[in-house]
Amino acid sequence: MGDHKERMLSGQLYKDDDPELVAERKRCGALLDRFNATRSDEDDVRQEILKDLLGALGTGSWVMPRFQCDYGYLIRIGDNSFLNYDAILMDCAPITIGNDVSIGPRAQLLTALHPMEDHQARRERWETAAPIIVGDNVWMGGGVIVCPGVTIGSETVVGAGSVVTKDLP
Repeated sequence: MGDHKERMLSGQLYKDDDPELVAERKRCGALLDRFNATRSDEDDVRQEILKDLLGALGTGSWVMPRFQCDYGYLIRIGDNSFLNYDAILMDCAPITIGNDVSIGPRAQLLTALHPMEDHQARRERWETAAPIIVGDNVWMGGGVIVCPGVTIGSETVVGAGSVVTKDLP
């Protein structure tokens, strides 16, 4: 594992133009291209692609296209969970989605952070990432945005259009 990937996974400043990270995003992009090009009757094909792409995909879980992510292997989805159309999961840090979770269309789970106070570091394209955890039996309405480092507790409902910047019980 290269230095920048190790830094990314440990929450330290890293550069996303590192060749190892670029290659991993290209592999992910190729799998997403295949996934997003499937026909509506190709559920088995979609599931096989997701098994190659994601870190874990629980029994009975499914994802609708169009789906986008950065790496794929940092995403773990529990059993009987559902991601609706146009989900964007920026998985520069782990994203863990529990069992029986329903995520509405155009939801965004975003782990990437850019330096806010250090303007030069931001110009130089340094970034960090913080994990997102979604507990069991969570329902998120359409257009929800979950910010880096947030944990959403089990049994929580997040209304459509919400921007979640802090942990929810």
